[in-house]
Amino acid sequence: MKRVVSAEEMRWCDETTINTYSVPGLMLMENAGRGVADVVKREFSPLDSKHILVVCGKGNNGGDGFVIARILSNSCAHISVLLVASTSELKGDAKINFKILQTFAKKSTGQITIRRYSKRILTAFPKPDIIVDAIFGTGFTGSVRKSFSDVIEWVNQQQARIVAVDIPSGINGTTGVAENCAIRANVTVTFGCLKSGLLCNQGHELVGSIRVVDIGIPRMVSQDKRLQTFLVEQSDVRRILPKRSIHAHKYSVGKVLVLAGSKGLTGAAALCCTSALRAGAGAVILGTPESVYPILARKLTETMVFPLPATSAGTLSLAALDIIRERLSWADVLVIGPGLSQNPETQQLILKILHEYRGKILIDADGLNALAVYGISMLHSLRAQFILTPHVGEFSRLSKISSNNIEEHRIKVAREMAKSVGVTVVLKGVPTIIASKDGSAILNSTGNPGMATAGTGDVLSGIIAGLWAQGMSNTEAAWAGVYLHGLSGDTIAKKIGERSLVANDIIEYLPSVLQSVEAGGTT
Repeated sequence: MKRVVSAEEMRWCDETTINTYSVPGLMLMENAGRGVADVVKREFSPLDSKHILVVCGKGNNGGDGFVIARILSNSCAHISVLLVASTSELKGDAKINFKILQTFAKKSTGQITIRRYSKRILTAFPKPDIIVDAIFGTGFTGSVRKSFSDVIEWVNQQQARIVAVDIPSGINGTTGVAENCAIRANVTVTFGCLKSGLLCNQGHELVGSIRVVDIGIPRMVSQDKRLQTFLVEQSDVRRILPKRSIHAHKYSVGKVLVLAGSKGLTGAAALCCTSALRAGAGAVILGTPESVYPILARKLTETMVFPLPATSAGTLSLAALDIIRERLSWADVLVIGPGLSQNPETQQLILKILHEYRGKILIDADGLNALAVYGISMLHSLRAQFILTPHVGEFSRLSKISSNNIEEHRIKVAREMAKSVGVTVVLKGVPTIIASKDGSAILNSTGNPGMATAGTGDVLSGIIAGLWAQGMSNTEAAWAGVYLHGLSGDTIAKKIGERSLVANDIIEYLPSVLQSVEAGGTT
């Protein structure tokens, strides 16, 4: 998996490299600038006769920009440097590289020009073909002040290819939040490790394509076990997918018991069961209220459906508990929640099951709503293994944290819940975060806006349960399931577009996606 770091963690990597491994900061800045210049040359060549504008701030990001301008001048491009600071504000390695660039400019016979920012100066530049954004780095927080926002808005209006240095200016390097404005990049060249701000919130939309370049951070630093955030990729999923023995039978490759459905909410149960089977579970049993049993028994041909006592509202009754107990000993994984409703008696039934069962339980949808009523902290004292799959609204009800705060700090809040309660948390969204009780957090790299449609969460629960029942660990089943769910959605979007995507499409395309991942190909 690719390592993902916060702004603070990246600062630690830089400082450890300099102070512990004696790598000069000037060398890191040179490597960073050269890495960006190499990407520009590789992706936008030929550069001769093109006008490249490098916009530089006062910090190390600006220092990287000075190196980039100097190196790209060797490609016969015309280089303009716009300094959005006074020269007296430049310090340390950035100041050294600015002085070097000044020397180059003096001897370049007009090929390199350096100008201090003013509103008037923006109209004086010839039309740029490429703009390099080196204003702020990953340490930026808060809102962009007026003079800088003017520059950022001007850059975004240009008909030029925009390359961001480390992170688009205006984006928080940890959360990805852009409070008022930010650079909209075509390419972002980031250093050493992926930054979480490139993958979350507005950052996810503004970075364009991401290139990670090696600037000389020692592997012992970038792979330090204290850095516990990762991005899942296809090779990771392929490595852990369960293999079937030649002697396999339906009860040896995963048995899933699903408690789902109620009057008016039968679709959730059907989607969850079918996706568990498509994910490879050998047998799935659905327990559902007797009032909706005929509907689901007709709809589901591969799932074994059995009726359970129902309330007058058509939801599971407390009277179903003894029958459910008989089935629990059969199951490798229990899924509880899809379409169960928020009927108080049904919620009491859910609570009793959670207290009694000591196996593997995936809680979704109305199971999470019931948990919110009784308090998530109760899970800490229970004997079962749990995977929770909340969307932001459900997470808010469980945690009492506002939805806005969850979106802004989704990695942090998911990690904190998983550690404090001792469960695996799948916080759905962009990106989906899979957090484990050991403190690790894994970001998903698949999925698209077309998947924001009814039933996709029920499909996800079924996929995760199907993988978990086949012997994968809870965390592995969670991140592999999320990845495959998103990849199936991406495959559909390529074929029919995002707008028309429905939940059942994800199930339909899941077999080909699994086959492609196992073969190491593309869908």
